[in-house]
Amino acid sequence: MLIRWNGQPFASTDVSDPVTKLAYQTLQQGKSILGLAHKEVSTRLMELVAPDASSSTVAVPPEMISALRTSMDALVELDWKEAQEGLYSTSLLFDAPWLDWVTRYPLVWLDLPAIWQRRSRRDVRDLPNDINPQAYPDYYLQNFHHQTDGYLSDRSAELYDLQVEILFNGTADAMRRRVIAPLLEGLRSQAPQAAHPRILDVATGTGRTLRQLRGALPDAQLVGLDLSTAYLRQANRWLSELPGELPQLVQGNGEDLPFADNTMQAVTCVFLLHELPGEARQKVINEAWRVMEPGGVLVLADSVQLKDSPEFSPAMENFRRVFHEPFYRDYITDDINERLGNAGFEQISALSYFMTRVWSCRKPSVIS
Repeated sequence: MLIRWNGQPFASTDVSDPVTKLAYQTLQQGKSILGLAHKEVSTRLMELVAPDASSSTVAVPPEMISALRTSMDALVELDWKEAQEGLYSTSLLFDAPWLDWVTRYPLVWLDLPAIWQRRSRRDVRDLPNDINPQAYPDYYLQNFHHQTDGYLSDRSAELYDLQVEILFNGTADAMRRRVIAPLLEGLRSQAPQAAHPRILDVATGTGRTLRQLRGALPDAQLVGLDLSTAYLRQANRWLSELPGELPQLVQGNGEDLPFADNTMQAVTCVFLLHELPGEARQKVINEAWRVMEPGGVLVLADSVQLKDSPEFSPAMENFRRVFHEPFYRDYITDDINERLGNAGFEQISALSYFMTRVWSCRKPSVIS
C-alpha cells in the first residue's frame, strides 16, 4: 500500500530488498545489545564506586522480560512495514549521526560520576548558575533523569539523544515514528487539504521528531517549540543538515503557545507529558486545541501507562525509582483521554507500541 498526499506519495522508497531489511534488523539488534551492555556495566560500576547512588528496585519477573522483547520486536517489524508501505523513506530507518555519537560516547561515561554524586546527595536542583529562574516554570528547574544541567546547557543537549538511545535500547526513533501514521491520516482527512500543512511540534528538544516528520512530509511547514534555548541550538544544527526548508524553531512554553488561534493544521508532542504536573499537562493540551484549525489533528506520544500496559508495571516503577521523574507516578495513572475530551477534542484513539503510548484526536470541524 502506498499512502498518498494530494495525489503524491508521502515517501518514495524501494524497501523490497531483503538485504536492506536484514541490515535494519541487524542494526536494531546491535543497538539493543549495546544499550543493555552499557546499562549493565555502568550499574555495576556505580554499585562498586558509588553505592549510595543506587536505588532500590522491584523484582522483574521473567515473563515481563519476555513480553518486553516481544513488544520491541513487534515495534521494529512495524517500523519496517510502514516504510515498506511508503509512509516514510527507508533512509529514516538508518538516519542517525553515527560518527558524532561515537565521538560523544566517551563523554557519556565521563558524565556518570557527576550523575552518581547528585543521586547520592539527592540533589535534583543542580543547575547552571547563569540561568534566569524567572524564565522557566518551577517544575522545569530540576535534573530530570539526574541529567547534568537539566535541560539548560549545550553540554546536556549534545548528549541527550545518545543517552535516550541507550535508555530505550536503540528504539527511540522507532517509537517517535509512531506519530507519523495517525498524523498523515488526520491530515489526509482534512478538507480542503493543505499543500503545505503547518505542523507544530511542542517540546521539540533537539529536533529528532521534526527530523522524522521532515522525512515523511518534505513539503510541510514545520515549527518546533521548546523551553530550552540550548536544545534549540542543537536542533538547529541537526535540522540544518536536511535538504529543503529549515523548520522554524521558537523558544517558548507549551502551556502558553506564542501562536495565534487556528493557525496550525496539526500538533505533535512527544515524550513531554510524563515530565509535567497534571495542571500543566492539561494546559498544554488546551493550548494545542487553541492554535489548531478546526478539523486539525493532535498526536501525542509518551510512556505507556498502568491501565494499557499492566504487564510492564515493574518497569514503570523501576524507571520512576532509578531516574528522577517526579511526575511520572501521577502520569501513568492519569486519564489522558479525559483530558483530551475536556479540551474539546473528539475522535480520540490510542495505541501502545513497546514502551510508548500514542494518542490521536481531532478538533471538531464545526465549533459550537
